Amino acid sequence: MKSFTLSAFDVGSYSIKGLVAKKNFSSGDIQILAQAEVACSGMRNGEVARPERVAESLLAVKEELGKKANLKIREAMFNVNGMHLFSVASQGLVSVSRADQKISYEDVQRVLRAAQAIHLPSNKEVLDVLPQEYIIDNDGSVKNPLGLKGIRLEVRALLLGIFSPVLENLEKACSSAGLGILGGLIPSPLAVARSVLSQEHKELGCLVIDLGATTTSVSVFEQGGLKDFAIFPIGSAHITNDIAICLRTEIATAEVIKKKYGTLKSTAINKILNKKQKAKESFHNQDENPLEEILAQEQEILPSFSPKLLKNIVEDRFNQLFFEIQKAVKRINVQPMPAGVFFTGGGSAMPGLVELAKQKLKLPCRLGYPKGVIGCDDPKLATCLGLLLLGFDDLEEEREMPSNGGFKDKLKRFFRIFLP
Repeated sequence: MKSFTLSAFDVGSYSIKGLVAKKNFSSGDIQILAQAEVACSGMRNGEVARPERVAESLLAVKEELGKKANLKIREAMFNVNGMHLFSVASQGLVSVSRADQKISYEDVQRVLRAAQAIHLPSNKEVLDVLPQEYIIDNDGSVKNPLGLKGIRLEVRALLLGIFSPVLENLEKACSSAGLGILGGLIPSPLAVARSVLSQEHKELGCLVIDLGATTTSVSVFEQGGLKDFAIFPIGSAHITNDIAICLRTEIATAEVIKKKYGTLKSTAINKILNKKQKAKESFHNQDENPLEEILAQEQEILPSFSPKLLKNIVEDRFNQLFFEIQKAVKRINVQPMPAGVFFTGGGSAMPGLVELAKQKLKLPCRLGYPKGVIGCDDPKLATCLGLLLLGFDDLEEEREMPSNGGFKDKLKRFFRIFLP
């Protein structure tokens, strides 16, 4: 197998993004064959609320990708997101089974299953288990126990779980669109991290903040793996809603204003005001700073507003977001993070975000651009690209270590690549 083609769908709150890519395993190059994005009205806070509407959007993306890539898409990688994603710390313990006391792959799988054997409410289920540390005969901090000798094997792990009805709705939507889920549903924080972070970043310690339309996820990485994550019901769409309320305008108009003039930079306000030929009004009078000339040039009918007022609206919402991030970081009890903070997702495009984040979080901050695919570095595609990279990673592993289970069974063990 010299090359392989995979498809990935990022099911977001306001739109569904799809990518088709082919990887040449000889050169390692990944080529994007097709890209599509379709609006979706069946989501609520990152979760499928109306499967039939989500299925319509999935089908539209599927057909567009198929035409562009000239292929039939039957299966794809999918993410899962939303407020009902949760994490639980757990431990597992087994005895080493081999007579020579060498820890085998089966022993590792048994101890991971033991860590998953916890009591959960009937409407919740575990998606997967991410090992954080192995302990062999009371000696901890073992990264990879395979082949080591011992009598007793323990694991400290993070379980990723979800509210079962949310999972069922997403599976129903995929099935109605004629799409099979390849390798199991992957939590968005893991997909985003795969495309944005290097292994060095994970080892040093960092935060990944994915700013979506209606939710924001914060993922903490330490010692090479995911330590924990949190998801808040705050996103860029809330800024649009705030603008619509404060300026007494429609949502569509507020979205245009946010994208064209929304900023967290004070200097940007001055640039807008300087474009007016008769900029003699006092900057302190927030009711008398209309963008008449700019709007006339762009032939748009937008309400008059003060750039300073708009900045305050945007900044207030981000201040709320940073407050929630700080609470989550304190709860997770993270160590110093030399690699800093990476912002990604559609909401990270807000001008001045990095500068404000440095002030609020007191950490090095930067935009997290997807890596690994030449010519495709848009932060809003981070989840989709991460899904593809995870799939190609596992295919590469299967090429080097063939198994009897086949490709699909191999993909079901996707998260093993997150072994610390």
